[in-house]
Amino acid sequence: MINSNAYDYINVLDRTADASWTRNEVIGNNIANANTPGYKRQDIDFENQLRQALGDSRYVTMDAKVKNAQTKDLRPRLYFDHSNYSYRLDGNNVDIDTENVELAANQLKYQGIIAGIQSEFKNLQAAMKSS
Repeated sequence: MINSNAYDYINVLDRTADASWTRNEVIGNNIANANTPGYKRQDIDFENQLRQALGDSRYVTMDAKVKNAQTKDLRPRLYFDHSNYSYRLDGNNVDIDTENVELAANQLKYQGIIAGIQSEFKNLQAAMKSS
């Protein structure tokens, strides 16, 4: 059997796309609960986990970082945003305008991630055609 790292980037991008999709759902939930008394906004922490998985070394190539990343450990972690204090009397800390901006930004990230996955598959396809 041939041991290949051809799918390393795709695996990392796949986990990143899953996290972005989860963030979309969480933001949608925040928007849906914008008028729920006492509701605390939620978000996910994925970027820090990805940064840790890839490592901080400036002297290692991205290919080596992706090859060594433990993709099974890359999972979004849901948390409640208690630091975003509420100015509302009902204790809800969701700002609908901020959530809409976050949603739009996350959708752009998701589209970029999907484009990256498509590009990686095109690269694999081109490599298979040339051999």
